[in-house]
Amino acid sequence: MLRSAKRSYEYLTNHVPKLLLVTIIFAIFIQAFKQAPYQLLDDNYFIHTLTFCLLAISILAFYFLNKPQTIYLVDFACFKPPSMLRVPYATAVEHAHIILASEPKSVSFQVKIFDRSGLGEETCLPHSLHYLPPKPNMMDARDEAEMVIFSAMDSLLQQTGISPKDIDILIVNCSLFAPTPSISAMVVNKYKMRSNVKSYNLSGMGCSAGLISIDFAKNLLQVHHESYAVVISTEIITPNSYTGKERSMLVPNCLFRIGGAAILLTNKRSQRKHAKYTLLHVVRTHKGSEDKSYRCVTQEEDKEGHVGIALNLDLMVIAGNSLKSNISSIGPLVLPASEQLLFIFNLFGRKFLKLDLKPYIPDFKKAFRHFCIHAGGRAVIDELQKSLRLTSEHVEASRMTLHRFGNTSSSSLWYEIGYMEAKGRMKKGDRVWQIGFGSGFKCNSAVWVCNREIEAAKNGAWADCIHRYPVNEPEAVKP
Repeated sequence: MLRSAKRSYEYLTNHVPKLLLVTIIFAIFIQAFKQAPYQLLDDNYFIHTLTFCLLAISILAFYFLNKPQTIYLVDFACFKPPSMLRVPYATAVEHAHIILASEPKSVSFQVKIFDRSGLGEETCLPHSLHYLPPKPNMMDARDEAEMVIFSAMDSLLQQTGISPKDIDILIVNCSLFAPTPSISAMVVNKYKMRSNVKSYNLSGMGCSAGLISIDFAKNLLQVHHESYAVVISTEIITPNSYTGKERSMLVPNCLFRIGGAAILLTNKRSQRKHAKYTLLHVVRTHKGSEDKSYRCVTQEEDKEGHVGIALNLDLMVIAGNSLKSNISSIGPLVLPASEQLLFIFNLFGRKFLKLDLKPYIPDFKKAFRHFCIHAGGRAVIDELQKSLRLTSEHVEASRMTLHRFGNTSSSSLWYEIGYMEAKGRMKKGDRVWQIGFGSGFKCNSAVWVCNREIEAAKNGAWADCIHRYPVNEPEAVKP
């Protein structure tokens, strides 16, 4: 109830200034022209009228100069890994048997995860993790970063036709690999960007960092007018392969795969007709990040000294709580009045009238045409589909992204939009809801509206395989 009240208060305070401006200007013009026509020749009246008009124009100018900048997504590109990096099911199982030969229980556990993961036969791992046993180093990690990021950037520059010199803001997010010099510095040097480019390197924020970067870019574009911003979202998994036997740290080995995306944003009005999407809202919520029990994804060292990524076994419970918090924030911004009223009545009945009612989950299908749920694993997608009462079609992009590319961390949301574009489903006026989950625990949302009907990219990540999707998942691998 307090969250809803707070959100309503913020919404009201954001719109009251606009209403006051309209009221003041309307009152000024009424006062200026309420006199009889013959009084227009009166010098005093003319001076008063001119003063009122100048005041109104000044107020309007002040409003438009301080109006939030509209943010456009011009285009984006996803990294498509080469087929030689493919890790089919048989290869993954064989490697598990070889690497963990002395730990049959750990091998058995990994095989069960592979069976239920939802990953297909074409997901990929970087070169260094194909060796037996893998012994990745800093050079291998940089090689992966260069392969993923430079490939995505090259595709983005080719698709949009802009020059690296035109880029004013660069934001790179990679959670677990933070070298010196930074990845953002590597990109600036590679593409010979301007010396005054504003570059930022974000790390340590998990799979939801992609939307944090979008929000950061949005805020920067509010103060830097007529600018281009590039956001690069990736996760470098080379230095994070785990060879121990802790179950919570073996799961990421089965799910995480190589991937990345480059996104071009701008506040230039001239790009409105060319941009694919307009950013409507970004909502960020953190659930108990200061409490260790809420930390879902962390880099840890086991008793034998093996370092890896650990997953909290209560991941779905924590994700559910964080999602509820995010829904309470995003709901008032996007839901129709009918759904908001039903939610309020249900809350009032349960809290004050003590009625035995189930919490009402708003029907977000009335607000969005497309849903992009972070492809972190089958359990994550299943849980959100159930919680939001979505159909199989609504989560198709998430499931197929998991099947084709695996869990690519913060970039998975862009593979999902790419899937819908490749299918020809993105039409003018469609709203898209991106939902990202990450360590902390964070649940972040971004809402986009499609500006035009979008044709499938000829050289996109899905171009050579979209005709095979959607695929039917065999009954044998369902949990």
